[in-house]
Amino acid sequence: MDPLQIVLIVLAIAAIWAVVEVALTLRRTRGTMDGVDKTMGNVDKAVDELTQVAAEARPVLKHLDEAILEARPVIAHLDDAAAELQPAATQLEPLLKSATVAVDALSANLVEVEGVVRDVSAVTGAAANAGNAVSGFTDSATGVVNRIIGKFKSHDDEQPPALEDGEPAAPAAPAAEAPHADSNDAPQTVTPAPERPGRYFTYGSTDDTPASDASASDADTKESIHD
Repeated sequence: MDPLQIVLIVLAIAAIWAVVEVALTLRRTRGTMDGVDKTMGNVDKAVDELTQVAAEARPVLKHLDEAILEARPVIAHLDDAAAELQPAATQLEPLLKSATVAVDALSANLVEVEGVVRDVSAVTGAAANAGNAVSGFTDSATGVVNRIIGKFKSHDDEQPPALEDGEPAAPAAPAAEAPHADSNDAPQTVTPAPERPGRYFTYGSTDDTPASDASASDADTKESIHD
């Protein structure tokens, strides 16, 4: 074969291969373009939704702008108040320090008061014990006095009453009967007892004399009565 024919055959094969590649590339490009078209359609939808949201948000933004405009004076007043409070804040530190000092002093005073209260409670307890002791002593003393007075009263009740002037003495108890005679018919003789002369008896005051003197005076009066 002629070399020129061989070259032409090769060129024809290359041209056919190139056409096939171009066709395949165009097909791929069409698929890509379809995807791009779909993406653009989605983007368009998103843009439309965003425009709707922006349209709906415009009134809200207007209200926000109005609120911001109204809040600016309030913010300015707050800034002024904060500026005015700064000197007061600087003065609060010494006040807080003095308050802490006062609290510490108050706690110390409370501790001292607690100690004083404890001392007072101890003193009141001692006073109560002393009062109990005094009351017990007075009770015992009154009991002794009552017993002494009771003894004096019993002695006064046992003594006979004094005889008045000119009143005859009480008759004595009859003497013992004479012994019986040998005979039962013999008469019995009774000897009368002599009458006792009237006497006056004086008794000492029972309040000032002790128990021993009272007993001695009682013994003397009994002896005088027997005489």
